[in-house]
Amino acid sequence: MAISYSIYDVFTRQKLAGNPLAVMFGAENLDDAAMQAIAREMNLSETVFVGKSDNPAYAASLRIFTPASELPFAGHPTVGTAIAIAEANHPDDDVDMVAVLEEKVGPVRCAIRIRQGEPGFAEFDLPRKSSRVHLPLDQAQLADAIGLATSQIGFENHVSSIWTAGVPFLTIPVHNLAAMEEVDFDAGLWVKSAPLVEGRLTSAYLYCRGGVHHAAKFHARMFSPDMGIAEDPATGAAVAALSGAIHHFDGLSDGHYPLMIEQGVEMGRPSHIHLIMDVKENEISRARIGGHAVRIATGTLDL
Repeated sequence: MAISYSIYDVFTRQKLAGNPLAVMFGAENLDDAAMQAIAREMNLSETVFVGKSDNPAYAASLRIFTPASELPFAGHPTVGTAIAIAEANHPDDDVDMVAVLEEKVGPVRCAIRIRQGEPGFAEFDLPRKSSRVHLPLDQAQLADAIGLATSQIGFENHVSSIWTAGVPFLTIPVHNLAAMEEVDFDAGLWVKSAPLVEGRLTSAYLYCRGGVHHAAKFHARMFSPDMGIAEDPATGAAVAALSGAIHHFDGLSDGHYPLMIEQGVEMGRPSHIHLIMDVKENEISRARIGGHAVRIATGTLDL
């Protein structure tokens, strides 16, 4: 069996930056074990398997795998795959289109913009709004697991908390950029101290205000032993979860909030994730995540 694939760098306009993604086309005949084995072989944060959906209204059905497990939803695979499908179907055209991708979390509506000679852009509506999971957290253990002092955790009224918009993350506010650089994540300690949510070990999503990029409102890092990811250059699902924390702790009033979150800077793979929130009657009425992606490789997998 031969499967064609492309590799995209996602949440960036620059090649060899952002978060790399493998997109496998025509994956209908692969079983779960084969998909997991291929994801381990590719050894990227995520590998997406694109198949036909049983619903003719959907552009494709997606299965998303990390090197260790399948995910019901993820941001950079959604953005990268939406762009990859649009570019494959319209190789010589400028395109503005809307497509619905079927993921385990449910249908995900994407808006896609393709311009010849430029990185593609895609934006999707969150399939689930972020919600908080109330579980006791040991701040001292968390501090030890990320290699910081407890005094370096928290800013303003932001405290460590668990949020999920399909995948659970333990969001940890860090005092400033200098503390972010000092983080020394210990996967073994994290596995012992982090709680389980929906049968999955929560991943660590660290964030602070500001960033290296002048437009960044928040700077973030993500670590996930459960997903087989030592550190992730860009995590859309974590930004989806973070939207709830930002709304809650910042007490956002009704209005329109376009935010840019940077990630991957410490890895030498800067990523820029666009989060747009509309707040109405003190609740998030709509939230979207978007970003650019650029293709860096195509090939065939011979199985």
